[in-house]
Formats: sequence, C-alpha cells, structure tokens
Amino acid sequence: MTGLWVVGATVLLALGFGLFRRATDGRVASAVPAREGDLGPSRLGRPLGERATFVQFSSEVCAPCRATSRLLGELVAHEPGVAHVELDAAEHLDLARELGISRTPTVLLLDSEGAVRHRIVGAPRRPDVLRALQNILEGTKAPDMTTTHRDDVWSRIRTEVGADAQAEPALASFLHTNVLSHSRLEDALSFILASKLGSETITSLSLRELIRRAFDDDRAISVAVREDLRAVLSRDPACRDYSMPLLYFKGFHALQAYRVAHYYWTHDRPALALYLQSRISEVFAVDIHPGARIGKGIMFDHATSVVIGETAVVEDDFSMLHEVTLGGTGKVGGDRHPKIGKGVMIGAGAKVLGNIRVGEGARIGAGSVVLEDVPPYTTVAGVPARPVSYPENAHPALDDLDTIER
Repeated sequence: MTGLWVVGATVLLALGFGLFRRATDGRVASAVPAREGDLGPSRLGRPLGERATFVQFSSEVCAPCRATSRLLGELVAHEPGVAHVELDAAEHLDLARELGISRTPTVLLLDSEGAVRHRIVGAPRRPDVLRALQNILEGTKAPDMTTTHRDDVWSRIRTEVGADAQAEPALASFLHTNVLSHSRLEDALSFILASKLGSETITSLSLRELIRRAFDDDRAISVAVREDLRAVLSRDPACRDYSMPLLYFKGFHALQAYRVAHYYWTHDRPALALYLQSRISEVFAVDIHPGARIGKGIMFDHATSVVIGETAVVEDDFSMLHEVTLGGTGKVGGDRHPKIGKGVMIGAGAKVLGNIRVGEGARIGAGSVVLEDVPPYTTVAGVPARPVSYPENAHPALDDLDTIER
C-alpha cells in the first residue's frame, strides 16, 4: 500500500504542476526565472533570515532533494542571519506555479527583504550556492572595491602569488613585477595588459596610464573584473586559483582589455578605442568591437578566434569556448548582431549570426550555426541549429566545463 501511495502522490504532483517538459534525453526542462516579488513570512509561513533565506522546493520521492537539504543546512549553520526554509512542492502547489517551478529540487535565494535574487534548478553545486549567497550578502556594499571595501579577491591573489614566488624562485621577479609590487588589483591588471599590448605606437608606460584612467573613472569595470575572475575560478576545472587567469589566461586578458576599449568608445574617443581593438586582436587573437556591450561574470575559455560584433549584447554570467562568432549576416546594417541572454553557454566553434535573440539559460552546441531566435532554457545544435533538448540547470553557463563537455 505504501508503494502505491508514493506512486499515486508522484503522479498527482506531476499532473498538478502541468508545467513539465521532457527533454529528448528524459531530463526535465529548466523552469523560467522566478518573478520578482516579496516572499515574506506571510506567504511562506516561516520566518526569514535577517540577511538571506534559502527557499527549497522538494518532494518526498526526490533523492537529490535530501542532498540539497544537507548542503543548505551545512551552509546555514555557518552563516549567521541566513535561514533555510524547505517546502513540499505538492503542498504549496499554487506558490510553485506562480513562481514557475517545474522541477524539484529548486532553490530560491531571497535577500533580507524577501525578494527573489537567485534561482538554482536541480541539485545545486556548492560553488554555485556559495557564489549566489556571496552576491546577496555583499549586494548592499559600496561598488568601490578598491578603497573602503575590503578586497578579498586581491588579498587572495597576493597570498597565492606570494606562495608561488617562494615555491618557484625562478619566477619570483616575474611575480613581484606583475603582482606583488602593486597595491591594487587595478594597478596589477593595468600593468599586465599594458605590457602585452604596448607597441612602438603607444608605449607600455603610456598605455598603462590610459588603462588605469579607465579603471579609476568607471568603478563598474572593477566590479566586472572581480566577477569575471570568480566566473573562471568556479567554472573552469583547470583553474585552481584567482591568480591563474590574472597572470596567464588570454581570454581573461582580452575581455578586460575590451572593457577599457569600450570605456573610451563610450567617452567619445573612437580612434583610441579602435586602436585598442586592433591590438587586442593582434596580441590575443580575440576580436571584440568596442561598441559591443558585455556584462559581468563572463568566461572566455581559450578564446582564440572569438569574434563579437559592434551591436552585439551579452548579458551577465555568460560562458563560451574558442572560435565562437557573434556576428552579422553581411546583408543588413544598423543593429545587426546577436543579443545573448543571461546564463547562456556557447560551445566551441559555434556561429550566431544576425540580430537574433538567444534566450536566458540557453545552450548552443559546438559547431552549430544559429540563424534564428533561441527560446530560453533550450539546447540547440546543428547546421542550421535546431532545438534538441533542455539544459539540466537554469543557467548552463554556470556549470563547470567538465559538465559542459560531457
């Protein structure tokens, strides 16, 4: 009888949701993002944490739900002011429908006001949960991360590089010149980029001042630099610490150099911006027009032969591999390049062409040619690309590359 009751409850739960879409491999499609709104105690029936709250939707027959409960319980035990509320999806069916939840476990992370700030669909990975929680807890702090705010990323980098200098004396001078001799991450990065991009036309010394001026004038760049470092560390299994992309990864270098070129493009200095674009392309084999708009939390893995056009828009938490093109079709002018939603993942060699929209949480297979809009939370592949399945997680770009390449 118990077995029949469990089966019946499972069927009723699936029918009650009415939101499930099966992928071709049998997985459930990721849900749409949670709506902004207040999920206070009156709606949850539970008190909120003073700083943040994890709201977990579970079901009795869901084994990953139990693992998720353990993970969140461990995190909450070590974070004062953070609460964990677990809800049975069947018992809170109306609320689950309203929030677009179609899979258990689904975890919503609320800020201190009860607003939904992050969503994780499926069994969460510890790094993703920690990063989302950190974003919440630091969300009200000043964006000037180089002065009044304690710069944890820069502190970590100095510690890592100091240890490397002791372990590898042959590199001590290199590590001191590029990192340890500087007091800020911005100073170290401007030195590294200028050393690589300097030329007879504009010396490294002159270029360093131009780069540092952009960093100092636009604090959003400083925030983006740190989010990009976090993105690489959390998603690339080959990356063991923050100092690796800062010192050695040309995808990270090209992206930060683009941010400087974009700054000058938007400050009525197009000639300098285009010069920087040309040098970035020559040195890093990455061609990003300075007019393109790219968010933060971005990872370009390997990055060789990446091309991004002038009117392209890339939202936050985006990942892609080498030889990706976000280009035009060559048939129209004006706004002619792709718009890429949050959390999108694009595989190696894919070409996305024209003024089309790739929806949030979409995934594009390696070598695909995308000529039409891609719906949110959909995997496409082929030439031309067609829907083939649904990503396991709501934002596939946040998966590590080992998961992505399987």
